[in-house]
Amino acid sequence: MKKLFTSESVTSGHPDKICDQISDAILDAYLKEDENAHVACEVCANQKEVVIMGEIKSTASIDIEKIARKVILNIGYDRDELNFNGYTIPIRIDLQKQSPDIDKGVSKKKMGAGDQGMVFGYATDETECFLPLPIFYANALAKQLETVRKNGTIPYLRPDGKTQVTVEYQDDKPIRFDSIVIAAQHEPNIFPSTLENDVWKFVIEPILPKQFLDENTNFYVNTTGRFVLGGPASDTGLTGRKIMVDTYGSFARHGGGAFSGKDATKVDRSGAYYARYVAKNIVAANLAKKIEIQVSYAIGKSSPLSIFIETYGTNQIPEEKILKLIDTVFDFSPQNMIQELQLNKPIYAKTTCYGHFGKKLPWEKLDKVTILKKLAEQ
Repeated sequence: MKKLFTSESVTSGHPDKICDQISDAILDAYLKEDENAHVACEVCANQKEVVIMGEIKSTASIDIEKIARKVILNIGYDRDELNFNGYTIPIRIDLQKQSPDIDKGVSKKKMGAGDQGMVFGYATDETECFLPLPIFYANALAKQLETVRKNGTIPYLRPDGKTQVTVEYQDDKPIRFDSIVIAAQHEPNIFPSTLENDVWKFVIEPILPKQFLDENTNFYVNTTGRFVLGGPASDTGLTGRKIMVDTYGSFARHGGGAFSGKDATKVDRSGAYYARYVAKNIVAANLAKKIEIQVSYAIGKSSPLSIFIETYGTNQIPEEKILKLIDTVFDFSPQNMIQELQLNKPIYAKTTCYGHFGKKLPWEKLDKVTILKKLAEQ
């Protein structure tokens, strides 16, 4: 049976991603000076101002405005023509101390979860990095779109951009790209044909494998014909609004909690990372070709309330045995997740753009494959 599935990604200049990057840059700054900092920082941006809000408990002293401006300028919003300029945009800071009721749950001797909720982890053998093919290539195209802007290969590009990849599946296996969509912000007076040719030559061709392309693959570049005004000047940005871009491109379910700007005591971040870690090791150990894991928490409680798995019929051993292996090999308590994956380090700026998974980060390691295989044979 043939099916089509689509995932999207965005560049660093997308208004929501600007906010994610500021949030994570602030988090990293606190963790660099105070690894026990409790941070929940969110950002909103439009063409008139940037608002930084949230709750923080830390011994560190951070220049929040300086960090925010540096992020905006590094992205490329550095002149008035873009209607959003990191040098001049007003920045309003409204940060307060973390609620003592929340702090009580995470600061006790046996650390509890910083909130209630559920998280999901996912892995599949579709790609070498165990991500679904559509989100892997949507992220890769978005990253390439930014690369050719910053290195001057396509000098007339502006920071905002989006990509979308539709993959055709035959019997649950990816067989071809059905359509590719690129939205690339550009300087005025650029001919659509020039942009299309440059995007094809410098963005699409270097990234997409030829074995998935054919004469019926559709390509769409700036389908309205013009994309000059972009970023926060055209659309308000907000931290945490690109949760599907950040995870599995809608291929797996999502607990609803965003990642950026939150320290690891917030289990909607650390738990999602650890669930990905578990899922990836299970697939790498050939216990299933793909797996989705759900873990639920209650605030202040150190142990999960539930763990659920779905292998979509691809499991090589009974799911009940996989659950027992998870319980034996892995520890979903917040304190262990932070220690095992070193989540109290300033590593989060690396996660913010082009997905939180499939990169060289602690939760992507495959150090449990051998023990899982050994225990599965018993």
